[in-house]
Amino acid sequence: MDFTIRAATFEDCKDISRMILELAEFEKVSDHVKITQRDLEQDGFSKNPFFHGIIAEVPEHLKSREGHTKIGYSLYFYMYNTWKGRAVYMVDLYVMAEFRGKGIGKALMTKVSQLGLAAGCTQLNFTVLDWNKSSLDFYLKQGCWDVTSELGYHCMRCEGEALQHLAQGEL
Repeated sequence: MDFTIRAATFEDCKDISRMILELAEFEKVSDHVKITQRDLEQDGFSKNPFFHGIIAEVPEHLKSREGHTKIGYSLYFYMYNTWKGRAVYMVDLYVMAEFRGKGIGKALMTKVSQLGLAAGCTQLNFTVLDWNKSSLDFYLKQGCWDVTSELGYHCMRCEGEALQHLAQGEL
């Protein structure tokens, strides 16, 4: 399949926003999406971006049924692991359903890995839903391993009122 992987630009935020919604629908959590195209523009393309992104794009003659040429993306950021040092965290890896199984997801993940290694990272971290067997199998085939089952770590979150209370020292 003819496609390219390139750095995301400010102009891609509309399509990234669309694909974030598609991913959330696939993961059955569309009601959780609160960010907007404008949030992506500010948070990803300001002087100190909170994330970086890459886009998978096909030529016009291979566009999707809906007319899209931007058919996949990955968002990532750099982080620090106190045991291993520099790391890259892949927030999302998404390819539109009609383009899956054509090597695009692997190409996106490969590019994030290359960018991480170029920045001196020693690991790539990400999460995957426990019911998403095809993604779990895909990641395992790439040499990834399940931190939860191997080390027992759980991904934790504090948000909303709980975060406000915590920040105010009330918990």
